[in-house]
Amino acid sequence: MDEMKKIAAENITKLRVSLNMTQAQLGEQLNYSDKSVSKWERGESIPDVFVLKQIADLAGVTVDYIITPHNPDEEVKVEKKVHRYSRRFITLTVLAGIWALAVLIFVILWLTGIISWLVFIYAIPVSLITLLVLNSVWGDRTWNLYIVSGIVWGIICSIYLSALQFNWWQLFLLGIPAQIIIIFAFSIKNRPKKGSK
Repeated sequence: MDEMKKIAAENITKLRVSLNMTQAQLGEQLNYSDKSVSKWERGESIPDVFVLKQIADLAGVTVDYIITPHNPDEEVKVEKKVHRYSRRFITLTVLAGIWALAVLIFVILWLTGIISWLVFIYAIPVSLITLLVLNSVWGDRTWNLYIVSGIVWGIICSIYLSALQFNWWQLFLLGIPAQIIIIFAFSIKNRPKKGSK
């Protein structure tokens, strides 16, 4: 078992270095502390199979690669994940599609004698919800606080402008506690696990 820990320790260290990550960065990716990563790399403990799989996936290798001895001079070849299309390009294309649909709906309504500029107002929260989904799926959650805030205020504005004749300005008061809740919700952080078994 000690031999297995030593082999895994060497390979985890090589993979982490080849990924240009610090122990803290790798720990954050795996939801563990840098102390846990340090223990793995010193051979004091070995991560469970689930964590080994996560490390293997990050480096583009197999779990077998991590627990198999290798020649010390052997160069680690980390497979870079190649995205066929840029995430930014896909996001912009989807958002452009939403706005093209809004223009199409506006033109169709206009041709039928209904001029409804509110279509563009409704497109704002729809765009932001789509952006939130794509942002969350691709793991770049740094902007989600602002996107969720935009969704809330966009929906409030849409409702207010839809019922403009009633002058429901009080709707904007609902946005204040909603914004506070959003800020508090996004300030909650996951604490890293204290170690591995």
